[in-house]
Amino acid sequence: MENFVYLFAAYSLIWIVLFGYVLSIFWRQRGLERELERLRDKSGQG
Repeated sequence: MENFVYLFAAYSLIWIVLFGYVLSIFWRQRGLERELERLRDKSGQG
């Protein structure tokens, strides 16, 4: 029964890391979209 504490901790850590990874991808994508929009405005297409 004591091992369930470690199992819960491991699953919690995995979910936290996964959430952070997905959040970082989201931030990168937003940055790329802003950069693309800036480049479109600069080139006059858009």
